[in-house]
Amino acid sequence: MLKQLKISNYALIDKLEIEFEPGLTIITGETGAGKSIMMGALSLILGDKVESRAIRAVDKKSVIEVVFDIDEYGLQQFFADNDIEYYDGGECILRREISPNGRTRAFVNDTPVTLPVMRALSVQLIDIHSQHSNMLLASHRYQLSILDNLHPDKGLLVNYGKEYEKYRQIEARIKSLVESNERRKSEEDYLRFQLSQIKELNLQPGEDVELEAAERRLSNVNEIKNNLWQCEQLLDGDDENAVSVLGGLASVAANLSHLTQICDEVGDMGERLDAVIIDLKDMARTISTLQSNLVDDPAELARVSERLSNIYSLENKHKVQSVDELIALQNDYEAQLSEIDNSDEEIARLKKELSVQAGVVAGIAAKLSKRRHETSAVFERNLKELAIPLGMKNLQFKIEFEQVPFSSSGIDAVKFLFSFNKQQPLMPVETTASGGEISRLMLCIKSIIAKSMKLPTIIFDEVDTGVSGDIANRMGDLMKEISRNIQVITITHLPQVAAKGDNHFKVYKQDTADSTHTSVRRLDDNERVMEIAAMLSGDIVSDAAIDNAKILLNNIK
Repeated sequence: MLKQLKISNYALIDKLEIEFEPGLTIITGETGAGKSIMMGALSLILGDKVESRAIRAVDKKSVIEVVFDIDEYGLQQFFADNDIEYYDGGECILRREISPNGRTRAFVNDTPVTLPVMRALSVQLIDIHSQHSNMLLASHRYQLSILDNLHPDKGLLVNYGKEYEKYRQIEARIKSLVESNERRKSEEDYLRFQLSQIKELNLQPGEDVELEAAERRLSNVNEIKNNLWQCEQLLDGDDENAVSVLGGLASVAANLSHLTQICDEVGDMGERLDAVIIDLKDMARTISTLQSNLVDDPAELARVSERLSNIYSLENKHKVQSVDELIALQNDYEAQLSEIDNSDEEIARLKKELSVQAGVVAGIAAKLSKRRHETSAVFERNLKELAIPLGMKNLQFKIEFEQVPFSSSGIDAVKFLFSFNKQQPLMPVETTASGGEISRLMLCIKSIIAKSMKLPTIIFDEVDTGVSGDIANRMGDLMKEISRNIQVITITHLPQVAAKGDNHFKVYKQDTADSTHTSVRRLDDNERVMEIAAMLSGDIVSDAAIDNAKILLNNIK
């Protein structure tokens, strides 16, 4: 149940805090006092859109916070699934903060959450029914949702939703493949031509780097051979060379070996020079071999140059920089053509899968439809039993079913048909019911749904508009009856309804020197008498109105 509501810096509300209790809570106040502002703030907890102009003081944020007791509603798994701490004792705090720039943040038990998460939780805790909600009764989708909400087992509907989503995903995959296939088939000749050009070169990874090196070598073979010959001569040639110079140095070092006792650093010089000479001779032999292997081959140079030219031409055409990128492009073309070649088979496979899934969905939809038909018979009876005492003694009500291709809601389209007068044909509610009749019907429907769904809290925002007298009294009795099972909060202008409350709050405006504030206070017994008397008689509260108010309060069942 709703335990507490806090609102700060919102519209006419500077700061407001209300403690709620079980049973039927009445909220009254003059038109314009701020009751709708309270409901607007509370609706933000349900994920409604925020208007930045609702912020009272533009230099600080607005905060709406509600506290629920959810200990008996088995919501621990929801908190675990969304990584939210579940408080011991079942206290649940939902908060919405609105910054001056209009940005909002949502919290559950001080954990930041997304609006969809807050909405998914709050709709399990509270239902707000306003005058505008009456228009929902004309919606066929809403009518269908009533039947689904009346059944205690929601597993079948959830399972249908999952299987239908699988069906939609397969269907979407087929559509995507067909569209892609048609598009690619129009490009197939182009793809095959481009692929054949690349494959014709039989490219190898990194080949361009090797070819470029080979071209440089073949183009400069004589200069390379000359430089290698000079290196060989300088290392170990016929004239003075590095090996002979180092050999002489080694001999001198050998003569210095007797000095090792007085100069250790010279001791191993000869061995080190010998090692260097061996390396230089080996280097000279390697250079000689390289020189011998280099051949001036104009034919090979022409072949390498031509292949590089072909590669460069293809790279320029496809706007790539290397053979490896051309190979990647080749693989992409092959993959696209493979998809084209195999797409018909894949589409055929998916169509078979879709057919199987359609059977699964249709089977569940049929069970769901059967259950809705069964529920509708009970609902028709219950609605008439509740509505007829509310001044609709000639009410006739029938739910008409039409089977349609399955969709996200199943295979049923429903219409609620009503007749309020004798000999009047059954017609849709929007064409036959008055505003007062729709209000009474919605109260009855909410009563039936609330008991089925076991909602912690339901709020009626002037749902009794358009009625008076004995009908108002009976609507109050119905709200009182609902409140025996769940918490009911009712905003009303009717004294007959207000007298039924277990608790009574009055919303009022106060003027200061520079602003107007909305405030709320709990009424004691004497204040309740005077408030209901004012509702009966207007501005001037007569003794007769006070007596009538006491009678209304004393006649509470």
